[in-house]
Amino acid sequence: MGTSDEVQLDDKAKRMRDLLSSFYSPDPSNSSNSAITSPKYASLDDINSSEFDPDQYMNILVYKSNLEGLLQRHVEMAAEIKNLDTDLQMLVYENYNKFISATDTIKRMKSNISGMETNMEQLLDKIMSVQSRSDNVNTSLFDKREHIEKLHRTCNLLRKVQFIYDLPDRLGKCIKSEAYADAVRFYTGAMPIFKAYGDSSFKDCKQASEEAIANVIKNLQGKLFSDSESIQVRAEAAVLLKQLDFPVNNLKTKLLEKLEQSITDIQLSPEEINNGSGDLSPSASSHKAATHEFMEAVRALLVIFPDSEKQLVKFAQDLVTKNFATAEEYVKTRIHPEDLLGVLRVVWDDVLLIDEVLPEAALSNHSLEAANVVVKLYVRSAFSHLLQDISDSFLQVLKKDGAEQYSLEAVLDSSTKAVLQGGMNVLLGFRKILDDDSGILVRQRELFVDLVQEGFQTFFKQLEDQFLLFSGRNNSSAIQLHGLAEGAIDEKAFPGLVLVLAQLSAFIEQTVIPKITEEIAASFSGGSVRGYESRPAFAPGEICRKFRSAGEKFLHLYINMRTQRISLILKKRFTTPNWVKHKEPREVHMFVDFFLQELEVIHNEVKQILPQGIRKHRRTDSNGSSVSSRSNPLREEKLGRSNTQRARSQLLETHLAKLFKQKVEIFTKIEYTQESVVTTIVKFCLKSVQEFVRLQTFNRSGFQQIQLDIQFLRTPIREIVEDEAAVDFLLDEVIVATAERCLDPIPLEPPILDKLVQAKLAKTKEQNTTISS
Repeated sequence: MGTSDEVQLDDKAKRMRDLLSSFYSPDPSNSSNSAITSPKYASLDDINSSEFDPDQYMNILVYKSNLEGLLQRHVEMAAEIKNLDTDLQMLVYENYNKFISATDTIKRMKSNISGMETNMEQLLDKIMSVQSRSDNVNTSLFDKREHIEKLHRTCNLLRKVQFIYDLPDRLGKCIKSEAYADAVRFYTGAMPIFKAYGDSSFKDCKQASEEAIANVIKNLQGKLFSDSESIQVRAEAAVLLKQLDFPVNNLKTKLLEKLEQSITDIQLSPEEINNGSGDLSPSASSHKAATHEFMEAVRALLVIFPDSEKQLVKFAQDLVTKNFATAEEYVKTRIHPEDLLGVLRVVWDDVLLIDEVLPEAALSNHSLEAANVVVKLYVRSAFSHLLQDISDSFLQVLKKDGAEQYSLEAVLDSSTKAVLQGGMNVLLGFRKILDDDSGILVRQRELFVDLVQEGFQTFFKQLEDQFLLFSGRNNSSAIQLHGLAEGAIDEKAFPGLVLVLAQLSAFIEQTVIPKITEEIAASFSGGSVRGYESRPAFAPGEICRKFRSAGEKFLHLYINMRTQRISLILKKRFTTPNWVKHKEPREVHMFVDFFLQELEVIHNEVKQILPQGIRKHRRTDSNGSSVSSRSNPLREEKLGRSNTQRARSQLLETHLAKLFKQKVEIFTKIEYTQESVVTTIVKFCLKSVQEFVRLQTFNRSGFQQIQLDIQFLRTPIREIVEDEAAVDFLLDEVIVATAERCLDPIPLEPPILDKLVQAKLAKTKEQNTTISS
């Protein structure tokens, strides 16, 4: 018996310990886990388990740990015991405070409730007294209230009877004031009385009212069939007739025809949409009023003829399509972004109004597709006008009447401004459209970003094609393209304009495209209509490569054109005379003047367009790299030998000179500098002279004439070229080639050569002084 009581007590204590553990445990899962876990699964050496065996725990601990580990475990357990004692003490304090607080709360509740019963009894007595007095008042006033209600009903009935007797007069007044809606409302309100008492008490009133309402019907029919009345007035008349049970279905076709004709009267005038203040102009206000009147008529017809919904939807779509067609034609002209925004805002307001009346039309999607077309046309038109402006700025100075006064620098300046400022202005306009918060444009921002990027890509390709067209040798195509008279471009001015195109292409590559790219990245990035897998709409790297290549082509074309012109002069010089019978040279030949004049023209052109470069390969006396051995004094002495010795030694000397002469690079890469272009042209011309010389046979005088001309050219050419070494080399090559083709190549003595050169210089100076004076 005692053993069973002890077992019961242990079980009870265990349950209480589990409950307290579940209540005060910081981890709610501990209690559930302890309840779920069976004792047989608990480890006997688990110090936190209810099945903990201290002896087994100590045996395991002694077995597994050394002395130092046991001491460490002792310190840890002492700290844990201290922490548990502290937690237990705090738990007791907290429970004690809660118990005190609960006791105080119960005491306050008892003190507050003790006087409440007396107050409730007093309140009940007062309510019963009020109810008794209210019953007495209702009983005393019951008869009078019944009498008053009876009099009120009689008054209302007399008022209705009076309305019936006054109805004919009321209808007559409504007819005079054309208040047909009031007349119909009065008559339909009296119809129940006429149906009940119209054949007895109110017979005369009914007859008079029917006669009046017959006049109303007649007048409404007149408004319905009158062409001078608006569609809204006619629709209202049809509604009133329908309320009077007048058959109006036969009028449906005529009303719909009138409504369709009224679409042509709703005019959208984009030129007058906005005034300077930004408010609606009279034209926009009248358009808005006409559209509102049209939709009110649609609303009325939709009520009268519910089966006409499809036709009304078609009319609404036709109106919106007409407005967008007008907008498409408008954006093809040169307009500002504000003009486009104003037109689209007015059209979108019409769409919203139509959707409010005819939601079945679903014009929003249709309008978005139409707006896409308008925006595409605007972007295309903006780039087209920009291309036209650039072409006009380039061609405005090319007419013959102004060919003498035109300046290549002015052409380049106006063209660069047209490209850069024009491109930035177009971007600014596009940004205004992108920042607009109109409903129809907010949904098109991604598409608009793609359109702008694609537009710039296409624009620069078209601009490159335009430049190539301008640079064509047969420039009549470019003239006809821009509506100018054939032959309007001066042939002398054309090479200079090709040089302008070269520098303009370099300016677009180095300045315009980076700025446009920066602005596009800042304001027009994104755009997901094309999809992430497609290539970018605007590829600045590709455009830069195209204009870099175009600039190089234009620069080479300019050099070729100028070289060909000079080559004609040189060809005429060397093919016309009979060099075998040439007389002794008396002075420098006039072809040198022509050659220098052409070089001066070229120098003036490049000076206006291209920047200065760095001169290189200057001639020095130390290295001798730019002095040909074929023109030194040693060679001149050899040329004084006998003809036989001279002929034998000349070939050997030529080969030795090529072996020991320092290599000079003749044709280098052409750069966008004045000196590089002039030097390249001079090199080409001197190579042409060398080739022309090789096709002729010279006597001694002819050889000396070529020697004199080349010697005179050395100084002025050195002043305008950057690569003096290569030019000196080519001048020497001309002398050597002439000597090789000469029957008796004896050069002029240096004193004689210098005397003739100085005489030419003095003559030239005198001529310049005369011209300037």
